[in-house]
Amino acid sequence: MNNSIQNSEVLIGDYIKTLRKKHKIKKSEYLPSGNIPVIDQGQDFIAGYINDTERNYDGQLPVIIFGDHTCTLKYVDFPFAVGADGTQLIRPTKDFDIRYLYYALRNLPLEHFGYQRHFKYLKTSKIFCPPMPIQHKIAAVLSTYDDLIENNTRRIKILEDMAQTLYQEWFVHFRFPGHKKVPMVESPLGPIPRGWKVVPASEAMFINPKTSVPRDTIKPFVPMKSATERSMLITEIEARKGNSGAKFKNGDTLFARITPCLENGRTGFVQFLPDDDKVAFGSTEFIVLRSKTLNPYFVYLLAQIRDFRENAIKSMTGSTGRQRVVNECFNDYFLPNPSSDILGQFESIVAPMFRKVQNLSEKNTNLQQTRDLLLPKLISGEIDVSELDIDTDSI
Repeated sequence: MNNSIQNSEVLIGDYIKTLRKKHKIKKSEYLPSGNIPVIDQGQDFIAGYINDTERNYDGQLPVIIFGDHTCTLKYVDFPFAVGADGTQLIRPTKDFDIRYLYYALRNLPLEHFGYQRHFKYLKTSKIFCPPMPIQHKIAAVLSTYDDLIENNTRRIKILEDMAQTLYQEWFVHFRFPGHKKVPMVESPLGPIPRGWKVVPASEAMFINPKTSVPRDTIKPFVPMKSATERSMLITEIEARKGNSGAKFKNGDTLFARITPCLENGRTGFVQFLPDDDKVAFGSTEFIVLRSKTLNPYFVYLLAQIRDFRENAIKSMTGSTGRQRVVNECFNDYFLPNPSSDILGQFESIVAPMFRKVQNLSEKNTNLQQTRDLLLPKLISGEIDVSELDIDTDSI
């Protein structure tokens, strides 16, 4: 390490201030979409939305958000609303570039004591405080990775929205290519395109199809937390022995069967396995949906539709807080099964979108791993950035 950038250690509490929170949004007020993102102490960067601009955070930006109970850290440089309890808003008082401070705080080995308040432990911890030009360069290096990750995440969201919009246009509003030349005919669901058939979901897809998996080998395992509520992506995949639970292959949809995961929209699309012959397993609380007369992409997008999920929710039985979907509910949900020609056209358009989502997710994983390897080395000064020619004007 270059002695010219020797770090000094300082007590965090002496160099930060907490900011006033005029409004705090209760979780019961979160909307699935809206004009203003709500940032709280949860793992998701954006927890929900509101539309009331009067309840925006009205202080200085950017800010660092620290989860008092969760120890999560978030760097926020755009208008937002403060969510729920335990959300601490932090800015440096002196001698720190705020972006560098954010990364230095992320590098802390802060012990987690369950659902306690941890801000007092944060304030009594120490971090390195190099000269400001060095802070700027370290922040520039690390933020480059975060900017790439954020850009990929935006692209993933756009691709998923495009696929869902296309599904709605073709199979809900029946505005598929050439639809004006296809007459509508009466059906139990109302008018549908001629050549389409009304069938129960249980005839259009396999429900928990029989898939064998060896017990003693190590295989990918997907716990319930690995499926998300706003994306098809399945993350944080584990490796385990055994064969108890849901079994699935590439192209299958994982549909949460337990409350509140189902109500929250937790669903995943399996496409992380190295080839289509490989099998993984996961939580017993997943229902596996596999195309029979549709295609994998249609099945996943259907599973995101509100009335499909509400049909499953209505079938739930069991004690309060542990209710589960009854598989027979899929006999009661009817859908117009499109013609094979339309299904083929749809697949040719959306399949590349799904693959791109997975590719971008894998790129993000690689970027995150590289950033996390660099982070402690840069903060400690083990990697010397003093001679790097970096434009830090925008940091």
